[in-house]
Parts: sequence; structure tokens; C-alpha cells
Amino acid sequence: MLTNVDRVQLVVANRSEAAEGWVTLLGAEHARDDKVACLGALRSVYQVGSSEVEFLEADGTGPVADSLKARGRPHLFAAGVATPDLGALIAHIETTGASLTKEGNHGYLTFSEAGQNDLRFVVSERVERTPVGLIDRLYEATILEDPFQPLIDQITNLFGLNADHYSRITSEHFKYDGYLTLFHPDELDRFEIITPTSPETTMGRFYGRQGRAFYMSFAETPHILKIEERAKEAGAGLTIDRPEGRQESEMADQMWLHPPALGGMMLGLSRPSRAWHWSGRPDRVIQL
Repeated sequence: MLTNVDRVQLVVANRSEAAEGWVTLLGAEHARDDKVACLGALRSVYQVGSSEVEFLEADGTGPVADSLKARGRPHLFAAGVATPDLGALIAHIETTGASLTKEGNHGYLTFSEAGQNDLRFVVSERVERTPVGLIDRLYEATILEDPFQPLIDQITNLFGLNADHYSRITSEHFKYDGYLTLFHPDELDRFEIITPTSPETTMGRFYGRQGRAFYMSFAETPHILKIEERAKEAGAGLTIDRPEGRQESEMADQMWLHPPALGGMMLGLSRPSRAWHWSGRPDRVIQL
């Protein structure tokens, strides 16, 4: 029922300030300003690639104000997914008993479970957008949970996904284990649902402090070298994965922009096709 990851929502203290890094580093363009009543939020929407990034600022009381107060800092609040038939997806979600509010052209979904942090999603009709800026699109939203399997089963049911398309993912370097819930076997779009396996890593410390939550997002870009150059010029925090022997004048395989650089959310960037290396189809990776 899902076709792609099409947006992320960030809860921030100041929308224009939070968007600066997206504009400067990634070439995001302002699309519109409005309100989301069910979230108690003023919203600024920017397009980057063919995806959208929504910056939510509290407008009185409500979920956005509560989330910012609870976390104490700007953060990734929700992930958005698209479908060719929004009505059918909403009807399916409502059969699962999940809390969903329809407002405007979107459905705002809260996945609640006793004793766990809520997970929030936005569901939308698929829209074809001409890409802008330096990325092609967002394709992943990462959720941390221990253990990972019960949540994977619940997300599979919630969105009517096909578990036959999923790909196991583990990392000895970053210390995690879990699955990529690929929406379609020939596309990268998915949730990454993983368990940190060490409390000593950045991810492990985040999970120890926050518990179940969205952790980051990933995008694909042919301009990873240009983004790296912009980030270095701006003094933005970044981590680069460039294979040994590849010149610094050549693009890295992947890199990460740290949360302060992008208004509170970590964003991973992979060069075209590279993400298939860890997504179950390494034969699809175009070698440099």
C-alpha cells in the first residue's frame, strides 16, 4: 500500500532558523507556511529533492509543544509515507485500531503502546515533484526499538506491508541489528527498524536516553561531494565514509550530517545505488 517515504517532520523552536542548514547545505526551497491544528503547530514546508521537510513550531498547547518539552531539544518528530490510494490506506489503518486524524490532504497517525513512546507518521497521496536542490529524495526513516521484531510485526500490519520484501541489516561497526522493511523489492523506500547492540555508541546512548523513537533519515544524492564541500565550508558537523584509496576529490560512498547542522535531525546521504549494498541486493551497486 505504501510507495515511498515522502517527508519528515521536525519539531523545532524556530522554523526559519531550523531550515537554514537544509537551504545552505542541501539547496532546499521554501514551499509554503500553514498550520496543523491536530498537532498544535505552525508549519513551514520545504522541498528538497522530490521530498518535503516540515518544520513544526508550537502554536499553543498540543503534541508539538509536549514533544519539544519532553525531549528538551529540536528533533525528528514523525516520518511521512505516500500511497497511490490514500482513502484505502486510511481505511486499512483504521481497522488496526491506531489513532488517526484526517486534516487537509494528510492523515496524522499516532502509534501508541502501553509503556512505550508514541511513534508518529503522516500518510499522504503520492505526488510527483520535480526534484530541487542537491538530493534526489528521502528513502528511509530509522526507528530504534529493543527488541525489534514485535515492532516490525506491528508496522507490517499497520501499513499492510509485505514482509517477503524485507532485508536483514546488521552492523558490527555501528553496533545494531534489525530489518529494512522495503515497501517494494525494486525500490529503496523503507523503515529501518533496528536495535542498538552496544550502549557505548552514539546510537546506543541515544536509545538509552530516549527509548523507542525515530533516530534519523537517509537520502540518495549524486551530489554527495558538493554537499561535503558545503558542509566543510560551513563548519557543519559531518561523518564521511570514503573507501580507502579513493581520493578526497572523489565522492564518498556515504556521509552523515549531524543534527545541529539540520535543525535537530541527523541525515545520512548515500551516492546513487550504494544503499543496495546493505539492502539485500549488492549486485545493483554501480561501482566507481
